Amino acid sequence: MIKFTAEQGIARVTLARVDKQNALNMLMFMQLNKIIKTIKKDKSIKLVVITGEGEHFSSGLDIKSVMDKPINIFKLLFKWLPGNQNLAQTVVLGWQSIQVPVIAHIKGNCLGAGLQIALGADYRIAHSEAKLAIMEARWGLCPDMGANVLLSGLMKRDQALWLASHATTVSANEALKLGLITQVSDNSNESVDRMITTLLSRSPDTLAAIKRVTQLSFKSQTRKILATETYSQIRLLLNPNTKKAIANAKNKNLQKYANAKTW
Repeated sequence: MIKFTAEQGIARVTLARVDKQNALNMLMFMQLNKIIKTIKKDKSIKLVVITGEGEHFSSGLDIKSVMDKPINIFKLLFKWLPGNQNLAQTVVLGWQSIQVPVIAHIKGNCLGAGLQIALGADYRIAHSEAKLAIMEARWGLCPDMGANVLLSGLMKRDQALWLASHATTVSANEALKLGLITQVSDNSNESVDRMITTLLSRSPDTLAAIKRVTQLSFKSQTRKILATETYSQIRLLLNPNTKKAIANAKNKNLQKYANAKTW
């Protein structure tokens, strides 16, 4: 589930499935979509913080719960026009449509769909021990949640290509060098609080204008990218090699747990 509070102008959005390292299921996608709409309408909100409950931000998509029901794939990927956002893309790019600053507070694992949601924020502050990865290639899939729209303004093309292709974790310090995150901190709670204090001391109209102008300066061919993401993902989902990749990934995960001393 997603926990949502709004107090003293600060909205806090918390991914809360601690037993699954906050892995995203269909309910969470729908809740995030609703929360984004709520924040856009609430003029009392001046800043948003997205984080994960417990030790981790999010381990990514809960593959089993989502893919066991074909209707879930349809709900995530359906769109009326190719260049429109589907549900999976809205929970990432929706944060960019909010006029107020959005901070992602990253700790522990921030993987796959979790990282893509964090990329939708304006700022990403990560604990020094955090691990980040775009994981879709492990399952024979490609990133399809709008991350490609954002990565073009954050990273060099070859680094973005390699990050999505090798599908293994990078440390917070490596992520900082790549441009994936804004700050690394040994005390990320304090760093987030300092950023909140600084941003709230500025005029909200000024921050909204800066966000809007900055987005325009880094504007890419958004509709074309979103259409290509979804088209590519649908083709992969119908590809026999994807089924093999998913089966292999599941077997590797089972083997990892079997070899572990504790679960």
